[in-house]
Amino acid sequence: MRLTPDEWIFWQQGFIKLNATIVFTWALMAVLVIGAALITRNLATGHQRSRWQNLLEIVVTAIVSQIEDVGLKEPRRYLGFLGTLFLFVAASALATVVPGFEPPTASLSTTAALALCVLVAVPLFGISGQGLLTYLKSYLEPTPIMLPFNLISEISRTLALAVRLFGNMMSGAMIIAILLSITPFVFPIVMTLLGLLTGMVQAYIFTILAAVYIAAATSGPKRSQPKPPPTAAA
Repeated sequence: MRLTPDEWIFWQQGFIKLNATIVFTWALMAVLVIGAALITRNLATGHQRSRWQNLLEIVVTAIVSQIEDVGLKEPRRYLGFLGTLFLFVAASALATVVPGFEPPTASLSTTAALALCVLVAVPLFGISGQGLLTYLKSYLEPTPIMLPFNLISEISRTLALAVRLFGNMMSGAMIIAILLSITPFVFPIVMTLLGLLTGMVQAYIFTILAAVYIAAATSGPKRSQPKPPPTAAA
């Protein structure tokens, strides 16, 4: 039994390996890109719209609404990054119904790469939203002695993102594989459906956490509101 798709090797030349994680990751990205191109090639602005466009608008509207609820003032600015994260993780879970497919998110290398994307995106959005100096000063708040602790927090939450997603996705895949080998066919189908639900929940949690980190990085220091002038007594 394979613990992760990293152990499934398609081709190897010396230390260079082409494993299932790489193959399924690129295949999934190709499906997402081609699907997006096909869905968006004939977008309509009138009342007559295709079912695919209606589905696309529902998904985009839901993601934008969730981003706005987190506290980001311009949700469409972050739609490309956060929406891509959600769709990739969700598609990895949904594609497990395809025979022979192993989700790339069941590999620690994939989840670590996704977490590193968040680690890089957070300061980039923070700097673009607040400016370089203001963002760097946030690491010294409330006192300069907090600098090492804030840096450790950035690294630890990145590790937590990677390990959390990897643990949940790998455990689900392993449970389904074990049940397929020792139980009748009906029960693993139920567990597969439960795994799909778990995968969607993990995609939502991962995206929301990334949005929360970006919101914390882009929110500037709170400014005290000026007091209104006293009214003259009659």
